[in-house]
Amino acid sequence: TSIFQFPHLLLGVLALFFYVGVETLPMASILDYAKIVFPEAGNIEGFAKWVPIGMVAGYIFGVIAIPRYITQGKALIGFTVLGILGSVMVILLPGKYGIYFLAALGLANSLMWPAIWPLAIADLGRFTKIGASMLVMAIVGGAVIPLIFGFLVDLFQVGESAVAADYQNAYWIFIPGYLIILYFALKGHKIRK
Repeated sequence: TSIFQFPHLLLGVLALFFYVGVETLPMASILDYAKIVFPEAGNIEGFAKWVPIGMVAGYIFGVIAIPRYITQGKALIGFTVLGILGSVMVILLPGKYGIYFLAALGLANSLMWPAIWPLAIADLGRFTKIGASMLVMAIVGGAVIPLIFGFLVDLFQVGESAVAADYQNAYWIFIPGYLIILYFALKGHKIRK
C-alpha cells in the first residue's frame, strides 16, 4: 500500500546517495589535493583527467562484460571492494602515491549507478515511477558528501593551510559510503518485506 514497504528500494536510495557522493568527491577534490601533494609542480591540471578516464574504462568494461561474463550484482560487489581498497590506499599511502589511487577511484565508481538502479527498482510494480523518482533524488549525495568532506578538511586543519594529512583524514568519509554500498550489493537488495 506504500512505497515505504519496499526496504530494498529505501536501501537502494541510501546506496545511490552515498555512491553519487563518493563518485563526485575524487573529481571535486583531486586538484586541490594535487596542489598540496605536489606544491612545486606547475601543471597539476593533468590529474583532473584521470578520474573520468577511469570511469570511461569502467563503462567500456561494463558494456563488454555485463551480463555476458558477470552479473550486475557481482560487478557492484567487485567494484565496491575496489573502491574500499583504493580509498584505504589514498588514506594510508604518502600523498604523492595515494593521489594515483584517488584518480583510480573513477574506475571503481564507474559501474555502481547502472548496478544499484535495477537492483533497487526491482519488483516495485505500480510503485515503479515513485521508486524511480526517489532514486533520482538520491543524486543530492553528490552535493552533500563533498560538503561534509570540506568541513572535515577544515576540522582536521591545524595550521593556516591544509596539508596532505588533513585531506587523508577527511578521505575516511569514503569508507562508510562504500560499506553502505557493499551492504546493499550483498544483502540489502534482497530484502523485500
